[in-house]
Amino acid sequence: MSESFQNNWKAEQYDAQMSFVSSFGQSALALLAPQPGERILDVGCGTGDLAAELARLGAEPTGIDSSVSMIEQARTKYPGLDFAVADATAYRSPRRFDGVFSNAALHWIKPPEAAVKTVRAALRTGGRFAAEFGGKGNIAAIEEAVAAELHSLGIDAQARNPWYFPSIGEYTTLLEAHGFRVACAEHFDRPTKLTGGEKGMRVWIDTFADFFFEGVSPEDKEHVLSRVEERLRPRLYEEGAWTADYVRIRILAYLES
Repeated sequence: MSESFQNNWKAEQYDAQMSFVSSFGQSALALLAPQPGERILDVGCGTGDLAAELARLGAEPTGIDSSVSMIEQARTKYPGLDFAVADATAYRSPRRFDGVFSNAALHWIKPPEAAVKTVRAALRTGGRFAAEFGGKGNIAAIEEAVAAELHSLGIDAQARNPWYFPSIGEYTTLLEAHGFRVACAEHFDRPTKLTGGEKGMRVWIDTFADFFFEGVSPEDKEHVLSRVEERLRPRLYEEGAWTADYVRIRILAYLES
């Protein structure tokens, strides 16, 4: 049995340094077009900012996330909203939702079939599913640089990698196989400027990719990060700021049966 590696989410750091995640989620939220009084399930809600936006628009959100620290932060920020620690591959609710929403979360959830089954089980017939997440080619340069430098330590980065970055064909086919009609699907580049100036790439890796460094000494980690920066600087660093080579999928689908 292969060893499982998971990200150690740092909720306060996430809020302080990665506010762009929720900001970019507004496009998927607009695609969902939540209406007053609708019940909406937010899968991978993080620290709750988009669930709060759903509530501001008059919907009744329920946010779920597998990270205890993220849910604790969400409850602290938005005490009047409904949040729960839950595994998106197994979550089930006795009530049906009018919509399911997910931003920057589905690429963390495997197997993807289980997540789609959760979405299907949550929706009423005719309900809609709107999501944005990492697609094929997402952060390819960052992933390649980290893998190459970890290889010098005898670490197989791919064996530790929890991400799922499908092609648009893969994901829409998966949805259709589970009774969804895909009304809209996009696969697009979205280069994303990181906060933190010179240290921006390190902060990003520490927030989103710390699982690669499990069991690595502080000295070796520092060496790897320095080498990763050297590799990436010609492509992803300009005028004092780092850019992450994001590629996203955005979809809208309706449950037909």
